[in-house]
Amino acid sequence: MTSNDGIAGWATGLMETMGAPGAGLAIALENLFPPLPSEVILPLAGFTAGRGGMGLIEALAWTTAGSVVGALALYLIGALLGRDRVVAIATRLPLVKVSDIEKTEEWFAKHGVKTVFFGRMIPIFRSMISIPAGVERMPLGVFLLFTTLGSAIWNTIFVMAGYFLGDNWSLVEGYVGIGTNLVIAAVVLAVLVFVGVRLTERRKGRHADRR
Repeated sequence: MTSNDGIAGWATGLMETMGAPGAGLAIALENLFPPLPSEVILPLAGFTAGRGGMGLIEALAWTTAGSVVGALALYLIGALLGRDRVVAIATRLPLVKVSDIEKTEEWFAKHGVKTVFFGRMIPIFRSMISIPAGVERMPLGVFLLFTTLGSAIWNTIFVMAGYFLGDNWSLVEGYVGIGTNLVIAAVVLAVLVFVGVRLTERRKGRHADRR
């Protein structure tokens, strides 16, 4: 049995026991613990709805509610941490400057709404984007609105895929896995570029000091 078989079994158990609210609970936990893959849980909810285990509208409503609850929890964590703590933690990290955080804040201030909305549809970042929204104290109503809209689109795509694919619902995971790997590769590349730039800046600074 693979790990995803275990996750599918666990999610199936929740849905069999609780119905559509079980699907919502599974997705809320997926937001808090990203290793739980939504690309398994959501199509499985659609498959269950297709077999009559829950209503399709119920599946869509409860999974979206679960997404919002999970995102709200992460938003509150970000709000509790606050800017000062985040800056204090970040400045202890190698190669990170306070100016990096300030630039991130400026960028989020300009593009925060779009980031929250589209971020809900990007693997990996769909959970984590809620934390900087909380740190920056994005108005809660705005955060909830665009989190709900982004989550509803993402969830509907995958629930409907599972609903129409039926017994082949697990095919969704393979296609999403390709996209997830591309996102991971892009993140790794961005980190490498960032580290390279920082190391180059340090070397130039040392040469300037020697002069």
